[in-house]
Amino acid sequence: MTGAATRPFPLSTAAEPTVFQQLLGAPFFNLPDSLRSLHSVRGQDAFAGEVDIERGRGLLARLCGWLVGMPPAMQQAPLRLELSADPGSETWRRHFGSHRMATRLRRRGGLLAERLGPLQFRFAVHAAEGTIYWNVARVGLLGLLPLPARLFGGMRVREWEQDGRYRFHVEVTLPLLGPVIAYHGWLEPAASSAD
Repeated sequence: MTGAATRPFPLSTAAEPTVFQQLLGAPFFNLPDSLRSLHSVRGQDAFAGEVDIERGRGLLARLCGWLVGMPPAMQQAPLRLELSADPGSETWRRHFGSHRMATRLRRRGGLLAERLGPLQFRFAVHAAEGTIYWNVARVGLLGLLPLPARLFGGMRVREWEQDGRYRFHVEVTLPLLGPVIAYHGWLEPAASSAD
């Protein structure tokens, strides 16, 4: 050799698994196409669709929704999701009509971590019969004070495919407060979202 430095050949050229691929393992690859597509983003991508949002009517429920930055009630509103993803995290920038809400999702100890306002949620994520379910496993306030997860047992997230579209349903009901928010709708790749 003439002293020229050689670069080591990479051991693997395969893309690293995304956050949801890591959490779900092999069952991820049995999910419907639209779910795999949304949860396989590396780099940046955008999805567009429509959402219906109902907000709780009680004063405390409205205050809780405001504290974590939830969108107002709306029907058949445009929805845009901008995803920025790397193997360690995903940033979801949601545009519910003119209301914006951004969160960062990460894998922490086999759970999906997401911060909403002052609350840090950890979800157990699993797939069954073509649907992804998020179940609250832990909750913390301001990253310091653990809260009983059972208080958030009325928080349900579900993702599935219907008519070739990614569909979602999010519902939050809390003890003593009642319904805080429920929203559902659909998304598809932004380039093909025109109906």
